[in-house]
Amino acid sequence: MIVRDLGLVPYGEAEVLQLERLAEVAAGAEETLFLLEHPKVVTVGRHGGDEHLHVSASALAGLGVGYVRSARGGKITCHFPGQLVAYPIVRLNRRPGGVRRFVTLLEDTAIGLLAGYGITARRFDDRPGVWTERGKIASVGIAVRRWTTWHGLSLNVAADTSLFELITLCGLSGVRPASMEGELGRRVDMDEVRHDFGERFVRGFAQTLAHPALAQD
Repeated sequence: MIVRDLGLVPYGEAEVLQLERLAEVAAGAEETLFLLEHPKVVTVGRHGGDEHLHVSASALAGLGVGYVRSARGGKITCHFPGQLVAYPIVRLNRRPGGVRRFVTLLEDTAIGLLAGYGITARRFDDRPGVWTERGKIASVGIAVRRWTTWHGLSLNVAADTSLFELITLCGLSGVRPASMEGELGRRVDMDEVRHDFGERFVRGFAQTLAHPALAQD
């Protein structure tokens, strides 16, 4: 699997890059993991969520925050510098476990990474993403085209999660965001997190292919 660090990329440009690579991967090219950050943007997924935006789109623009309707699953969320975004472009046809196992792998990668920093996190069967006692630290929203994935997971690294104050996070009343720096009370190096996530995802993906039993819940 190719792992590409894209740095800071606007949301729309990242979608174009994903779709270009998706066409190549679906045709047999090497599967790819994009790791990046986005400038400030609120995104609404296929399941809606406009009603969970606390200000108007024009007010967002005045704050320098983008507003995008996305092809990913899920409802409303936001992205910003200091949040790691992972977009795996992988083929699911004939892969053990299909979409469900793929989402679990994304969550497991984040949970394992957080554990390495001493942060206890978990998943819930009825709420996609990764959670700590403080709140939601990682969100998952994927799309599949030609049996190939795009979009993926976002992990809050930096302490400043104030952008979430503009929305009802994932449309779930009372849910608050968490972050790695907020959990640890210290600065966390984004480059280290990005490298760790890439290594863990590639290793976990290889293990599920080599040992199909790992795909069973």
